[in-house]
Amino acid sequence: MDSDLFRSSSYNPQRYAQCVAASKRIRWDIDRDVIRGRDFDFSKKFLPDGLSMVDRLWFLSTDDRRVVSQVQGRSYAHIFGLVERFIGAKILEVSQDHWLGNQTALEALVRFTDEELKHQELFRRVEVMMARGMPDGYCFAPQPNEVATAVLGKTTWAVLALTCHIELFTQAHYRASIEPDEALSELWKDVFLYHWREESQHAILDELEWQREDAKLSDGQREQGVSDFIELVAAVDGIVVSQAQADAHYAASILSRTLSTEEQATLRNTLVAAYRYQYIVSGAQDPRFQSILLGMINDAQAARIFQALGPLIDSVQPPQPECA
Repeated sequence: MDSDLFRSSSYNPQRYAQCVAASKRIRWDIDRDVIRGRDFDFSKKFLPDGLSMVDRLWFLSTDDRRVVSQVQGRSYAHIFGLVERFIGAKILEVSQDHWLGNQTALEALVRFTDEELKHQELFRRVEVMMARGMPDGYCFAPQPNEVATAVLGKTTWAVLALTCHIELFTQAHYRASIEPDEALSELWKDVFLYHWREESQHAILDELEWQREDAKLSDGQREQGVSDFIELVAAVDGIVVSQAQADAHYAASILSRTLSTEEQATLRNTLVAAYRYQYIVSGAQDPRFQSILLGMINDAQAARIFQALGPLIDSVQPPQPECA
């Protein structure tokens, strides 16, 4: 397909071959390369402060902030396992367009799907290991198949938009917060190092397939895609807010002291802000995501999306001190 059909000049079919080459070069194994017979070090943090926002919990001791980072880290792994259920299914579906066409593109997407299945297994293993080292009472309520079914009921344009958004914020989180933090559990950090290595190629393929899908659409179909994307973001917000509240309840039950009613509310609000930042705002503000998105939509559609995102962006800002 001629690249001038695509609104973004970044579309280049040769990038599929580059992703295949990278996939072959960095291929890793869960036991041999990631776990290597190790366990998580519960004397260290899991999620870094730049993502967990535990610095806002001024009333907690250093040890209790570490516990909160571990609770968040457990849900962080869980949520990646959740989203990869629908990502793998969608990529397998869109690969059909290449079955009798570009075989390099087909190989790239088959590898993508295989790697997503491996990531799901990795995160299942991570949960078992974390459960062994943390007190009982943790709950992760969202059901991967139910969430995937709901997401896959939306237009392909919207699902690919959400997928690209997720895999770009994965890159940003690792580079900006996880990699430079030397205080994290070494195994937890390695889980996301190896995850990041393969997600780097996935983000490129998301972009290519999203642009390819966009080229097929009429104006009305693209408008529906924008509406569906806004609805998917709202659904993600519902999931992460609910999990943040559950995690705040669990964390409060395992800290070294009983929190006051006000402190419990601050913990809950902080986790809601942290999760909204992690799973929505950091991706929406990613320059690469914005460039890809704005290359496919008109000004009115952009205004609709950013109007929907505005309250979420505002909600993650630190609370302002009261005036005397």
